[in-house]
Amino acid sequence: MRVDTRPVARWVQEAPALVRERWQRASELWRRSLQLRVVVSTLALSSAVVFVLGMVLQSQITDQMLSSKTQAATAQIKASVKAVQHQLVGVSAGPDSLSTRFNAALNSLTSGGSGNVDGSSAGAFEPILADARTTDTTNVTSTTHYGDIPDDLKRFVLNDEIASRIHTVTRDGVPTTMLMVGAQVPSASHPVQLYLLFPLTPEQHTTEVVQNTLIVGGIALLLLLAGITNLVTRQVVRPVRQAAEVAERFADGKLDDRMPVVGEDDVARLAESYNEMAESIQAQIRQLEEFGLLQRRFTSDVSHELRTPLTTVRMAADVLHASREQFPAGLARSTELLVDELDRFEALLGDLLEISRLDAGVDELTADLVDVRGVVERAVAAVGPVADSSGITVETYLPDVEVPAEIDARRVERVLRNLLNNAVDHGEGLPVRVRVAADENAVAIVVRDFGVGLREGEAELVFNRFWRADPSRNRRTGGTGLGLAISVEDARLHGGWLEAWGELGEGACFRLTLPRRQGDELTDSPLGLPPDEERPVRDIEETEVSPLVVAEVDGEAEVEEIAWQPAESVELDEATPEPAIAWQPASAPRPTTV
Repeated sequence: MRVDTRPVARWVQEAPALVRERWQRASELWRRSLQLRVVVSTLALSSAVVFVLGMVLQSQITDQMLSSKTQAATAQIKASVKAVQHQLVGVSAGPDSLSTRFNAALNSLTSGGSGNVDGSSAGAFEPILADARTTDTTNVTSTTHYGDIPDDLKRFVLNDEIASRIHTVTRDGVPTTMLMVGAQVPSASHPVQLYLLFPLTPEQHTTEVVQNTLIVGGIALLLLLAGITNLVTRQVVRPVRQAAEVAERFADGKLDDRMPVVGEDDVARLAESYNEMAESIQAQIRQLEEFGLLQRRFTSDVSHELRTPLTTVRMAADVLHASREQFPAGLARSTELLVDELDRFEALLGDLLEISRLDAGVDELTADLVDVRGVVERAVAAVGPVADSSGITVETYLPDVEVPAEIDARRVERVLRNLLNNAVDHGEGLPVRVRVAADENAVAIVVRDFGVGLREGEAELVFNRFWRADPSRNRRTGGTGLGLAISVEDARLHGGWLEAWGELGEGACFRLTLPRRQGDELTDSPLGLPPDEERPVRDIEETEVSPLVVAEVDGEAEVEEIAWQPAESVELDEATPEPAIAWQPASAPRPTTV
């Protein structure tokens, strides 16, 4: 019959994984449970104490029993020597006579007569008599079991000493431990050896009973200690767990939850202190909420109130700007600056209103299923004129297939415009690269520049409102300082991420990761931060070279750099039309360059 070994093989394959899973669960429970660690530690230490104590007690009891047994056996052999000596008076040297007298002496010892000592606790014994005038065992006349006597004990007895040994012999096929005591019996003709063999079976039984009692008592004591430790630890751990639960609910926004105060002990004082702290934090949070609400309301009201005078100023500025050709050169330039600053002011008001709506939580996401590639292309086209004026190309790397995702196209395009404007501002003339990648759950857009970059720690600050890495640096786009703050809020509104990376001299990289379906939780991004790509090489012909002037000083030529001066505005003749340049996005195959 063939035995199916597939279940066994399957169990062997699954056993390591099952063991690892159980070990991980046990490790997690050990790390998270203070009560378990206290109970296990107490049991481990208690087990060591009980084991050492049991060994000491067993050793003391065993030694005490053997010591008492040895003393009683010594007293017994002294009395037996006197009794045997009377029986051996006048014995002849012949073997037959010795054997007869030996048997008579042994009978006198075992008959319960003069061989017993009053109050002796040595117990039953087995006597052995021997005439050992020579070391040749064939010439030794003795009673039975003389061969069970150890040689070292015989030597001590031959030297007229009372000695004892514990030795194991075989009786009826069963190993039996004996306490052997030997002494020399004086006689008229020659000395005779007397040995008494005391079985230690009762003492062994007593030792086993003591050992079992210690084991059972130790286990019962450990269980009792475990129960006591668990009870005591529970009284301490339960308030701590309650405090942790209350703290978690407090962190979730349930600011009215408090710990129950029972009694006047340390735990009660802890609960009182925690409740006082929670009340203080709650008061501060409410105060901050009220302050933030007032601040948002103030920002919104001011932004709305500025709309009317700004509209009036805008109308007047447009009238002046339309008539600037009739003004002197300095006044015409002032009208142009006025219009530019009004544009920036309007953008700032719009950003402030947008921030106010985001802070108030009234903005809603209008998500539609759109192709992300189209949103990226529109954002790149919107930034194209600024990039052309800066001499920077925008390279796009888009997938060849559609990338549909449920997003608010207006908000995502605004985020990309902000990122591209920042990349153009800090690109230092090098290309700006835009990459798009997607997987089953998320879509990622990366904007990478190779300009001045960010210092250590600034990647976390770029999303702060009105923060600038270099306040003294000129900007080409005239930003308001709120673009990245609005962008990160737009990303959060989608349930996505907006992250930054940068190194000084290596450029900066921003990664926008959005879920492809609204409500899905992001776990990873399809693109790394930053992408693994090579730094572009600046074209030598396009490198800006400052004009140099050679002057002769003390007969030597000295090269001086001409300081750059802003150009003055130039009035155009009415007959000379101003050229109009329309920017068009590149239609080259991907990757495309703008």
